[in-house]
Amino acid sequence: MRLKELEIDNNNNLILDIMEIPISCVIVVCEGKAKLAELPPFAETKIYTHQGKVQRVKWDEGETF
Repeated sequence: MRLKELEIDNNNNLILDIMEIPISCVIVVCEGKAKLAELPPFAETKIYTHQGKVQRVKWDEGETF
């Protein structure tokens, strides 16, 4: 799975070291959970929601010719 769960501490803080995450990435936060995914070089990334909650993250990857 592409999305990796990020840790949220007891004080509800999300602490990231920007030197350790990918150069190009997306962080999705919903309902007290946070997930990170590296963005591919050529793709369309869609985040689907339902009633204000994240349901799915979908990648449509391609390659330039």
